[in-house]
Amino acid sequence: MTTWNLRETKHHVLICNGSSCMRKGGEEVTQAIREEVTNMNLDTLIHTTRTRCNGRCKDACVVIVYPEGTWYKAITPEIGSEIVQKHLAGKEILEEAVIYKYDQQGFAAPENTECVAGISKPIK
Repeated sequence: MTTWNLRETKHHVLICNGSSCMRKGGEEVTQAIREEVTNMNLDTLIHTTRTRCNGRCKDACVVIVYPEGTWYKAITPEIGSEIVQKHLAGKEILEEAVIYKYDQQGFAAPENTECVAGISKPIK
């Protein structure tokens, strides 16, 4: 099993590989993002992780970029490559695909979003 040295890592990209996202091209998105990271020689700066369900199935395929806390929806392989080129290498967020951004108050959806609000978690 591999143990990566993450000391130079600047971004962590979580790529949903839950069942809904996989039906919407999750494997292809994963490969496109990883190939673009390699093609741009950004392997030491960007770490990718396949996740299980992230709870945004209606927005499949979901990709999350940290440390910014930007959640992207309906990602295709082409948009995945664009995330690497523009967001990760260029610091330009792809606003048209954002479902949530993190700020000091927590996660907030853009005002003009078409994504499903979702259900609230129960209070225990």
